[in-house]
Amino acid sequence: MGVQSSRACGNLAWSVLNALQLAFTLAWTAGWISLALLLRALGTGPEVVLRMAARCWAPGLVRGAGAQLVVEGGRDIDWSRPHLLVSNHQSVIDICVLYMAVPAPLRFLLKAEMLKVPFVNWYAKATGMLFLDRDSRRAGALVRRQAAALLGRGQNLCLFPEGTRSRTGALAPFKAGLLQAAIDAGVPVVPVAIDGCGKVLPAQGLFRVRPGPIRVRIGAPIPVRDEAGMLLDRQALTRRAHESVRTLLEPRL
Repeated sequence: MGVQSSRACGNLAWSVLNALQLAFTLAWTAGWISLALLLRALGTGPEVVLRMAARCWAPGLVRGAGAQLVVEGGRDIDWSRPHLLVSNHQSVIDICVLYMAVPAPLRFLLKAEMLKVPFVNWYAKATGMLFLDRDSRRAGALVRRQAAALLGRGQNLCLFPEGTRSRTGALAPFKAGLLQAAIDAGVPVVPVAIDGCGKVLPAQGLFRVRPGPIRVRIGAPIPVRDEAGMLLDRQALTRRAHESVRTLLEPRL
């Protein structure tokens, strides 16, 4: 009885803490998006807003979750040049973690369902995010052109080529079509491995936060041309990117 009572008290304490964290997350995000939209309306450029998100909004949420972030690699990358970043996907907090890990304004390819979320869709549009309807082949071709154009303008784009969050932490196959944008724009692909987000805020279930370490490893850029100067086909590029992310994930936390 004593053990059961102690366990029940522990579960209740976690439930109360998570409720407070959820309230903070919603309030912090709504406040940040309101400020970001105001700044954009006043003429502040999207790059400035994205940098502010990386320095203010994202750290607030990550630290509010009790997570300890460690970033490895990426220091030798020239972030003033455009790159297509490809990362595994474990949790909704992945975007916050990537904002903090990459020292450059970062845009994301988001699922089209995000367009239905008030405030979030306004912020995403105001900062130049891209949206993909995963059920439409025509939409896929369009977003590849949009992504190539964004990269061609010198901007950094991040996508999750698994297509959805992993509920087990295992790395799923990458969708090759998404990497075509890097080939079309002639920019390198940067593999990124996130570990720990799925334990801090799991993909399944309700808002359940558990403090813990999060590690981000940024790998060496993968050129889209081979040693002979020939463009890689997207299947070959996808295989190299997937293998790089898989290697970066080992050993696991």
